[in-house]
Amino acid sequence: MVAREADIRESDIREADTQDVEANEPSLSWLSIVRLGMVQAALGAIVVLSTSTLNRVMVVELNLAAMLPGVLVGLHYAVQVSRPLMGLRVDLWGRATPLILIGMFTLAASSIAAAASVQVMAWSSLIGMAVSAVAFFGIGVGVSASGTSLLALLARTVSAARRPAAATITWVMMIVGIIISAATAANTLDPYTHERLLSVTAMISLTAAVLASLAVLGVEKRAILTVEDEPEQSDEDRGLISVMMDIWHEKTVRNFAIFVFVSMLAYSAQDLILEPYAGLVFGLSVGESTSLSAIQHQGVLLGMVAVGLLGSLPVLRRTMPMVTWTLLGCVLSAAGLALLATAIHWASASNLGQLVFFLGLGNGIFAVGAIGSMFSFARNGIARREGTRVGIWGAAQAIAFALGGVLATSGVDLITVLGGGPTVAYGSIFATEAVLFLVAAILALRIMTGQSKTPSSDVSLSKMFSSGIATFEGVAPVGAGNTHKIQERGTL
Repeated sequence: MVAREADIRESDIREADTQDVEANEPSLSWLSIVRLGMVQAALGAIVVLSTSTLNRVMVVELNLAAMLPGVLVGLHYAVQVSRPLMGLRVDLWGRATPLILIGMFTLAASSIAAAASVQVMAWSSLIGMAVSAVAFFGIGVGVSASGTSLLALLARTVSAARRPAAATITWVMMIVGIIISAATAANTLDPYTHERLLSVTAMISLTAAVLASLAVLGVEKRAILTVEDEPEQSDEDRGLISVMMDIWHEKTVRNFAIFVFVSMLAYSAQDLILEPYAGLVFGLSVGESTSLSAIQHQGVLLGMVAVGLLGSLPVLRRTMPMVTWTLLGCVLSAAGLALLATAIHWASASNLGQLVFFLGLGNGIFAVGAIGSMFSFARNGIARREGTRVGIWGAAQAIAFALGGVLATSGVDLITVLGGGPTVAYGSIFATEAVLFLVAAILALRIMTGQSKTPSSDVSLSKMFSSGIATFEGVAPVGAGNTHKIQERGTL
């Protein structure tokens, strides 16, 4: 009996070693990852025009209610509940590139239509609002199609060793795209006219879409995915709900979806209240409060780069999987929000920037950790469902983002009306966000605990993490023979 247990133990270790070797096989090259990052850069460059620049034009130049752009941005998030459907398309087609291209040009065309709607609003508010609604619906569809397909492709083709850096590269490129787009618009929109807004939006949107398309073409062909012994019943013969229910039964998917919703609710709620808080509570000017956003993003970039570099080191990769970085980011973000909530009692306007930088640092660590974890978790469970899993998590994020800003600003208004005053109102919301991040940290800890209870307990936890095959207790096992073998032909 002892000898048999020893044989089983040795077999488990040999299997883990084999999986380690497979995980270290070449996947996408660094240049290919950067090329895919161009899609993220294009997404950021186009979306920022619609969610920020058009927001200001509608409220200031057209003197419309501030609620209108808020509703339109909420619409583009609401449409993103279609992400599971987009992911399922990727799984069924076996390719992500076609949907990335369709999504990019849908996004570009819709962004141009949104800018054109401003001209229409100038002579007919009703018709202009209708055009805007259609345009923002298209923006949501474009983001869902291209974003979900891109993440599914990265999850499917990036090796475990490169996931931390890949998450950092793609998200830093998105921020770079936002910066370039905003700087270009700032230098070309003055003196402002509706016609100039349309031409600048068209130039940026089409340029971004074309560059992203050229960058992504041919990348997927080099990453060959072979799936042997597919399930007898094809997903094409079943509905989205049926497929989603199969995947929802995977404990990993459920746990991570709940984590994404809670953490992104806390993450998004801070965006719309940070600058008003700085102005009302600390008396900062418009320019000074605006600079806080730049300071926060500096912290975000530092956090992202830190995880990308440190998480790629072999020693830390074995001892600190991406979910650990996610947990750390949640705790630091909660601490930063708690400091902001109580800052009026001990801090001054001069060191508010330091608190915001610290919050950004936690946000950056959290963001890359969560994305890297998603890349790993998407490949657990039933084979060839990466797209649908990513889509479910993307839908959870979209719902959280749609609710975050609304709940935060409404909460501030409600507490103020009840007589709390700005200090109490903003402090209460920041404190609530801190609690949400702590809840997210607990959920991340439960995910780590679930991994430590995986049935093949003879294999060390570090081996499972470093091979990128860690499984959760209760996750549906991969069917016999359903194996993924990923290679890249040549070096780009």
